[in-house]
Amino acid sequence: MKKFTNVFLISVSLAIIFIAWGAMEKSKLWDIFPGWELSNVTNVIQTFIIDKFGWFYLLAATSFLIFALTLIFTRFGNIRLGKDADRPDYSYLSWFAMLFSAGMGIGLVFWGVAEPMYHYYGPPVGEGQTVESAKVAIRYSFFHWGLHPWAIYTLIGLALAYFKFRKGASGVISSIFRPIFGDKINGPLGTTIDVIAVFATIFGVATSLGFGASQISGGLSYLFPIIVNDETTQLVVILIVTVLFMLSAQTGLNKGIKYLSNINIILAISLMLFLLFAGPTNFIMNMFTTSIGSYLQNLPSMSFKLNPFEQLSLGEGESTFAQGWTIFYWAWWIAWAPFVGTFIARISKGRTVREFVIGVLAVPTLFGGLWFSVFGGSAIYLDQIKNAGIKAVMDAQGKEVALFSVLEQFPLGFFMSLLAILLISTFFITSADSATFVLGMQTTNGSLHPSNFIKFIWGIIQSSAAAVLLWFGGLGALQTASIIAAFPFTIIMILMMFSLLKSFRTEKIPTRIKPNNEE
Repeated sequence: MKKFTNVFLISVSLAIIFIAWGAMEKSKLWDIFPGWELSNVTNVIQTFIIDKFGWFYLLAATSFLIFALTLIFTRFGNIRLGKDADRPDYSYLSWFAMLFSAGMGIGLVFWGVAEPMYHYYGPPVGEGQTVESAKVAIRYSFFHWGLHPWAIYTLIGLALAYFKFRKGASGVISSIFRPIFGDKINGPLGTTIDVIAVFATIFGVATSLGFGASQISGGLSYLFPIIVNDETTQLVVILIVTVLFMLSAQTGLNKGIKYLSNINIILAISLMLFLLFAGPTNFIMNMFTTSIGSYLQNLPSMSFKLNPFEQLSLGEGESTFAQGWTIFYWAWWIAWAPFVGTFIARISKGRTVREFVIGVLAVPTLFGGLWFSVFGGSAIYLDQIKNAGIKAVMDAQGKEVALFSVLEQFPLGFFMSLLAILLISTFFITSADSATFVLGMQTTNGSLHPSNFIKFIWGIIQSSAAAVLLWFGGLGALQTASIIAAFPFTIIMILMMFSLLKSFRTEKIPTRIKPNNEE
């Protein structure tokens, strides 16, 4: 048996080339080859994808949601992700904690205040700083972090868990396509699919790690002005957290990730409950209740909204709301999909298809909606009613300090800001730790226990990619890389639906499913 797979060798080689290319951003070499800097090339590719294929992301993401919801009401929902006698390895609490921590942790903390504030001041339609724009701000935050992203995760997690635990497949992304391509999946086609999945994971995770590093740096600078929020500080943060998540990665799934995920949930709920009851409680809960109804009512129209006529009135290079927000988010979630999907699949053995889909779609969506209502609702309330100037702080110091500018408006604000920094750090560690496991699994023929050496290599590559992109291009470069990496994987996910359905139709589906606690 070879020590390293072809997927590992090709992926590592390409990742090293990419990191080296980014590190040479300011090299005089580009005086000879102008325009070939990493930032310029990625911007050109991103502009092309957004201009020509933005509609493709919207249609694909909505198709994934429709597919996932349909499974709940079909006989396929009775299929168990494993043998009929298998039962889940983790309790509901641990299961929800791990999938949520891996799926959205850092991003939710980063954007919890910032995104609703951006939508409140610059809504997709109409004037900003109005009652209507406040409603739209929370509704679109629900939209971008709700059913669509979790449907993307549901599809790939379901496919991997089904083929791995019920069909005995290897657990790599390419193994999902055997019903369509047969033994061809063992050759270059399968290797190509797996390499694309690995690269989407690297870019998707690098984006999230970049957000986390910038927010930790911004929070420390906001609380301790002697600390400068610049690229150097962010790189130091990445270095420190890299050491911590590498230590966690060596302990395995059932120790490091499981314990940290439970800690994440406790910290996140504690911070949210503090702001819920220290802030305008009645206003927040009324907004949450109203926004759920508004979100569900407007979900079909938002899912297909691209504003083509608005684009005609904009200058060259300018983006519509959908291009700047929705399409970026759908690309970001798709880039994260092989990582989160693989991880969710690993922890979901023994659950039924229906149980899996409902759990992965409903619980994180409701929690995310409450999160945005609490943090975004508090920020809008402070700016609209109290004239606290949250948006002005964001404009002056960056969106990464938005959360801390809100927390300081309440009692124990300094202490709660420290708690928020701790929460971001643990989310950072959990996401990176989970990603090293997933990358290790995807590059070792689906091994559920990749070696510590393999995980170490992927940990270094992840952090290096985030550091290079942050140093030379900031968060814009991270977002660009995410959109580019997601495009080919979107095509792979569309084929995934057909492969899964083809295999489902061959199942002998039981008419009664025993509860998880019944032998």
